[in-house]
Formats: sequence, C-alpha cells, structure tokens
Amino acid sequence: MTMSRRAFMLDLGKGTLAVAVFGLGVVACSEDDPVSPTSTPSTSPESTAPPTTTPATTSPQTTNPVTTNPLAVEAVQWERVNLGFVSAYVLARNGEAAIVDTGVSGSEGDIASSLAAVGLGWGDVGHVIVTHLHPDHQGSLPAVMNAAGGATAYAGAGDIPEISSPRPITPVGDGDMVFDLEIIDTPGHTPGHISVLDPAGGLLVAGDALNGADGGVIGANPEFTADIVMADQSVQKLATFTFETVVFGHGEPVVGLASQQVAGLAASI
Repeated sequence: MTMSRRAFMLDLGKGTLAVAVFGLGVVACSEDDPVSPTSTPSTSPESTAPPTTTPATTSPQTTNPVTTNPLAVEAVQWERVNLGFVSAYVLARNGEAAIVDTGVSGSEGDIASSLAAVGLGWGDVGHVIVTHLHPDHQGSLPAVMNAAGGATAYAGAGDIPEISSPRPITPVGDGDMVFDLEIIDTPGHTPGHISVLDPAGGLLVAGDALNGADGGVIGANPEFTADIVMADQSVQKLATFTFETVVFGHGEPVVGLASQQVAGLAASI
C-alpha cells in the first residue's frame, strides 16, 4: 500500500506524545568524541558528526492517515536527553511519546530515564524520528527500536540508506504529519535532513539545521555540512515558521521569541 506523504499520524489510543532528542554545544562530533551521558529536562546542546554509519537496507512503511482538529491538539511536553556533546528529545502528549534522535550508540538508558521523567516507558513510545544520518543522532536507533517494540521509525528519504534500523524506516518530508508533529525538509547539513515542529506548542526541534550558541541561534556547522549553500537556504525556510522555542542537537535551547532569532539569522545570510 502506498503511503500518503500528507499525513503520518498514529493514534495509539493513549494521548501523550514524548520525543527525545539529543543536543549540546556547537563542537565537532565523531564516534570517538567523549560522551558524558546525563539525562536532564530541557537544557543543553552539542556538536555535529561526520556520517560514518553502516548502511542498512530499509523499505517504506505506511500508516493510515487520521484526520484531527488542530485546534484540539495539546502542546507537547518536551524533555531533553543530554549526552554531554549531543542531545535528543522526548516529546510527550496525552500518555504517548515520540523520540526525536537517539544519540550515539549506547544512549538508550538515558532515553529511558527521560521517558521516566515524564511518567512514560518504552511501551508508550509510538514514534522515533531521526533528523539525519550522522552517528551522534541515530547511533542508538537499533536499541531504541528494539526496546520500543510498537514504535515506527521515520527519517528523510535522502538519509534512510545510511541509517541502520531493525525495522523499516518510513520516509517523511514537507507537509507530512507524524503524531500531530509537522515534518519540515531542511536539507544541506545532510541530503535528507529534516526538522520537527509542534504547531500546537510552538516548539521546533531543529536537529543540526540550526545550532545554539551564546544563548542564541547559529546555522549548521560548516565542517560537517554536506552543502552549506543548501543548509543556509534551509535556515531561511525555517525562518518562515512561527515558534516560541527551538531546541538543537548541539547547543542550549532557546525559549521565547525563538522564531524571531531564526529570522534574524536568515536575514544575515
């Protein structure tokens, strides 16, 4: 069955959405970087790593589109999983959780701690969204998918061939909705990079399309970005959206007037 790219929504009959994403300061990331796993609620960011993953053969999955009233959707509660140089995020809504990014290999324990911090467990995770293929963002995907046996994995089509998963990964992009989260194509850092927006709560999970620095927002790290011109265009694209909070793979979250900061960055490019 062919999947509709307009809406990926999975109603597990619960009501809480949690998404974990890992972020920290803007520094170079690699599989050899030191990691200091620490699960903390909504706090710091980190760096970006070059793609060095083992390709896995995956095929698209489909979900049945569900029509919902956006005015009735609650804002997510977000929890940061701080791994010391990169962050992941848990987004929780009505007793269900979504995880955004999974950190380096071995990060599943910290993700579990962040789930517990919002009163949830692996059985409440319905969705795992990977912003891009770099190993500091998808390294624990196999372990997370095995722990969350009922979850569906999602990523941008351009990055899926380089992401390892024990189950098929569903390709998503502009206009797709995953559990009332809007997917935004933000290529450049990697070919298939995506960002995740919670329209109800005004939260943007930017992955490495943006980074936090000195309490503000900067663009993708050029050292680990495949196409910096395209990455800058993605910054300008994100500036067209409205959100109060932006969180990153690397760097401290910006809470309050976040879209204005992104708009200012876009204007300077």
